[in-house]
Amino acid sequence: MARDSVLLRAVSHWREDSEVWLSGSFDRLPETVRVNPLRADRDWTEDWLEGIGSKRIAWFSEPGSAWELPFERGSAGGEVKQVLNALHETGRLTRQEASSMLPVLALGARPGHVVLDMCASPGSKTTQIAEHLGNSGLVLANEVVNSRVNMLVTNVQRHGSRPIAVIHHDGRHLPRVPESGFDRILVDAPCTGSGTTRKNPDVWGRWLPSGGRSLHDLQVALLSKASTLLKPGGRIVYSTCSLDPIEDEAVVAEVLRSSDSMSLLPTSPLLVGVSGEQGRAEWPVLDDEGMSSEEEVSESMLPPKEEGIVEQLARCMRVWNDSIGGGGFFLAVLEKSSDAPSHPVPDNVSLLDSEDIKPDPANSPQSLSESLSSSVESAWGVLPDDLWVRGKRLLLSTPEARVVWESERSRRGGRIRVPGGRWRPLRVMHLGLNAAMLRDGEVERLVAGAVHVLGPHLPGASCEVDGALIDTLLEEGGAPVEDGVPGDIKGGLILIDSGNGDCLPVWIGERISLMLGSSERLLLALQRGLTFNQNDG
Repeated sequence: MARDSVLLRAVSHWREDSEVWLSGSFDRLPETVRVNPLRADRDWTEDWLEGIGSKRIAWFSEPGSAWELPFERGSAGGEVKQVLNALHETGRLTRQEASSMLPVLALGARPGHVVLDMCASPGSKTTQIAEHLGNSGLVLANEVVNSRVNMLVTNVQRHGSRPIAVIHHDGRHLPRVPESGFDRILVDAPCTGSGTTRKNPDVWGRWLPSGGRSLHDLQVALLSKASTLLKPGGRIVYSTCSLDPIEDEAVVAEVLRSSDSMSLLPTSPLLVGVSGEQGRAEWPVLDDEGMSSEEEVSESMLPPKEEGIVEQLARCMRVWNDSIGGGGFFLAVLEKSSDAPSHPVPDNVSLLDSEDIKPDPANSPQSLSESLSSSVESAWGVLPDDLWVRGKRLLLSTPEARVVWESERSRRGGRIRVPGGRWRPLRVMHLGLNAAMLRDGEVERLVAGAVHVLGPHLPGASCEVDGALIDTLLEEGGAPVEDGVPGDIKGGLILIDSGNGDCLPVWIGERISLMLGSSERLLLALQRGLTFNQNDG
């Protein structure tokens, strides 16, 4: 099927050695993963990966690390599969195709940046951006499709990152929030996926050039919108897993044509060690047989005539399947000039009074009330910064989330502005790290995924114990109350190993019960040289 495919005939127009590309576009992808640098036990995770024969991906740069495992995707077995799944489920690593890691490396997000991931689901690039931000900054992870929003929220929660807010909008119509613009924007655009044959073999049978033409206007609209939301001096990465210039260079050329303030940065210096081909300024229009065609298409799909744009397109990068040993990818890095207009608010704006504004939906993250703040401080002995409440959950985010939330923002096309204290017009589906559960307006217990972040810093909700009790709980799942815990404590508690600082969430009742999922329990046990029966987890 591949040898007779329209895709192969198309590639023969885009490179002379299409047979070489074909030979490198069959084998199933190796399993590749990205290690989360925000976890304190990162070194243990990397040692485990090395111990099973994994190799570091040399071109992947800090923070974190990326690894190619010694087997194909999905073929791990036995204990290796069990541990690998546990590492993924607990956010210590993320399964991600190697070439999919490239756009975030080129984006260059830094701590404190406010970033937009315009087409974010399933979330691997979102969590990679969060790793670059550390525990400051904010990435607004946007997704338009309802079912994919759920997937995005699930993966963000799995990763356990503070600086992520999941929002639900059509990327072409995103409101200008924050009004000052974004420091960085990633547009990993919907595409035909012609570079994904090693992951999706059905591409051989279904790919047609008309598919790229049908997506071209959407891709232009998304990238154009991103250019209007970017701060002066900010950076956009436009990427696709398509090899078709009509989805790639033609899109970039159209945005350069329509904006004097945007220009291309050379991509190659941002991805040192990555073997890629420079962008092209010539390409044919192909029919659905993969042959050159005289069919009339919109001017934006044709090679550019402007000399300045032609020269700039060489700064893009196309990564071919055979050159990276993975999937094909296209990347362009655009920068807005520092003296570009910063989109000031029009003079004819009217400001609404607070009493004229309907409250945010009940499921939006809200700032803590005075009574809840007092309750949290009483329970934990301290009130952490950047806490939010949503329903029965406390959420832990970053200072930048509050800056976005508290700023004034536009409504109805910029004609009416809403005073601070509202997320609107953003539809926020999730924010930050799930930190704790509430019951009747009081803190019930810390969520297991937040223990490694907050546990050591809550004097009112933690207790140092001997390491032997930690071992017993990990092995047995419970212990008598008299085994080292003060007898007057009831309810949720964090036990801290007095020797090495390991933290465990427990519930104190008639017994001490471990409040930890089986994956987290497995990994902590392995790190301490213990074993336990997962059926007890």
